[in-house]
Amino acid sequence: MDDCHEAPPALYKPALLVIDIQEDFCPPNGSLAVEGGRDIVPIVNDLLDLPFALKIATKDFHPPDHISFASNHEAPNNEPFICRAKITNPYNQSEVRETQLWPIHCVQGTLGAELLPELHVDRVDYIVEKGLDKRVEMYSAFADIFEAPSVSSSGLGEILKEAAITHVYLVGLAMDYCVKWSAIDARKRGFITYVVREGTKAVDPGDGGWGAAQAELEKFGVPIVGVTGSEVKWVKTQQ
Repeated sequence: MDDCHEAPPALYKPALLVIDIQEDFCPPNGSLAVEGGRDIVPIVNDLLDLPFALKIATKDFHPPDHISFASNHEAPNNEPFICRAKITNPYNQSEVRETQLWPIHCVQGTLGAELLPELHVDRVDYIVEKGLDKRVEMYSAFADIFEAPSVSSSGLGEILKEAAITHVYLVGLAMDYCVKWSAIDARKRGFITYVVREGTKAVDPGDGGWGAAQAELEKFGVPIVGVTGSEVKWVKTQQ
């Protein structure tokens, strides 16, 4: 997609979503640190300096008893990174999903939940918190993993719609989880959606993580674009 025409579409109002660039997702001390997670911040800050119509940062913001924490499940099936658990939609017992169990991370009121201090948060228009409902997993910045019905919404979709956003660009952590699912949900909600390659890192940078995420994004019509590509250059025309 990086070689497309540099004039923006006739209908074009872009937003930047900065997904979960938080202490617990970054070295050196994050409980769920993504390798190289801190390294994307200069790229993200450069994008925050561009004239996006709306700039939104998201935060995982869990209660201590969140269902995604391995420690909140019974042994022996409570090993983080290894074990998975079946969770049921509290409003529809027939909807059951299997989800990965993780170390405790991004707990409300802790340092691990904070956005990185080097991130230019002063350029952000909104901070959206997600994962507040202890009963459900919520990788997407829009809503939880359940669909019939959805249990928890962040309100992000309404913010974008009210601002008449047409195009959504995503950066942040991690490519193979929250960035991927946020991008897919943005596309499902009708936004033209891009993931900026240099602005994200994956938990698994190999074929099983980044590669699989890219393939799934492409299936939904979400391309991976570069910071020097025309899609990013379009934003600069919005001065």
